[in-house]
Amino acid sequence: MITFLHIVSYTDNMNILIFCVVVFAVVNALDNGLGRTPPMGWLSWERFRCNTDCLNDPDNCISEKLYMQMADHMEQDGYLVAGYEYVNIDDCWMAMERGSDGKLVADPKRFPRGIKFLADYVHSKGLKLGIYEDFGTHTCGGYPGSKFYMELDAQTFADWGIDSLKLDGCYSGIEDMKDGYPIMEFYLNKTGRPMLYSCSWPAYVVFSGTIPNYKSIANSCNIWRNYADIDDSWDSVKGIIDFYGNDNGSFSSFAGPGHFNDPDMIIVGDFGLSYEQQKSQMALWAVMAAPLMMSNDLRQIDPQSKALLLNKNVLKINQDPMGIQGKRILKTKDMQVWTRPIMPKGSVAISILNTGEGGAGTKVKMLCSDLGLTSPGGYIITEVFTGSVVGSFKPQQYLNVTVVPSGVFFGSATLL
Repeated sequence: MITFLHIVSYTDNMNILIFCVVVFAVVNALDNGLGRTPPMGWLSWERFRCNTDCLNDPDNCISEKLYMQMADHMEQDGYLVAGYEYVNIDDCWMAMERGSDGKLVADPKRFPRGIKFLADYVHSKGLKLGIYEDFGTHTCGGYPGSKFYMELDAQTFADWGIDSLKLDGCYSGIEDMKDGYPIMEFYLNKTGRPMLYSCSWPAYVVFSGTIPNYKSIANSCNIWRNYADIDDSWDSVKGIIDFYGNDNGSFSSFAGPGHFNDPDMIIVGDFGLSYEQQKSQMALWAVMAAPLMMSNDLRQIDPQSKALLLNKNVLKINQDPMGIQGKRILKTKDMQVWTRPIMPKGSVAISILNTGEGGAGTKVKMLCSDLGLTSPGGYIITEVFTGSVVGSFKPQQYLNVTVVPSGVFFGSATLL
């Protein structure tokens, strides 16, 4: 154990505040025991955004009613049993001003019984409640931020029974993040309540044109966003896949049990993706060892989409206990090949993605050894979505598949 004095100065137009925090660090600073596999749950942002109009849109506004209904469906419709355990509040849940005691206050009209009541309700379903705040003076939606209030906010969240914190980075300086995000980690740990810590820190660094210090980020955060918010479109999904395939700064190497890159929400069951594109997102997020945070309306979801979200074979690969993030090993104009080592030892998950937009499908021929299938004893390859056996293959043999436009072949290769 190393003890050091951590001194940080924050400056805004009105105040200069000095934090002097004695931090006790170990080799892996974040040791809350959480996120040993990619976290799974539901998050409101992509589908419900900052809709605060409960008068005209009471079923879709950011309110305790919305989160209670989503918790009900997660418990009743098989999502909790499948592993989806977090119900996550995003921006716009607060009143516009803190209370007289400096504490955050939920909007009294939309959350009339407060966040502690909501947490208790979610816990009664066997689920966990996540909440949103911002490292800056304000959230991205203009609500009170945590700057200068981090210790108070961390304790408030613990007192409410919060299980996860997403800390955004609007209205703050990028130069402060390398110190400020670890300070919030320190205060979260100080409460004694385990809270999964989701950091937006690296996303702001990436969009400033520099490569984040992923080693430091992995030491402080359970999961971290490092690219733009996902939208309900295939172009958005493709952009994220390309960013993760490029792997600038080798951020894939910092993923593992307790700390994962987060390419953002699952939009399966929304409006923007075809069925094949939904399969592609599920396959790639599984291979990328990504958190699976659905952002959809569980009250009205297509049965095909629901089946994808609950597919046991896909989730097993996503939740592989080794926690190794898959990588893109080949890219052509319209094709990408991704692989990920999985258990049992020596097994490989394979995603062959067709990003093309026309035709009846592309025939792909891959030498098995080029896919990392090098054991002389050979492998049995199974199609993940259906569980059907593709065949037995030796390293010198070829895997031949046809992949439809914006579709994916998702396979699992296990040693014979």
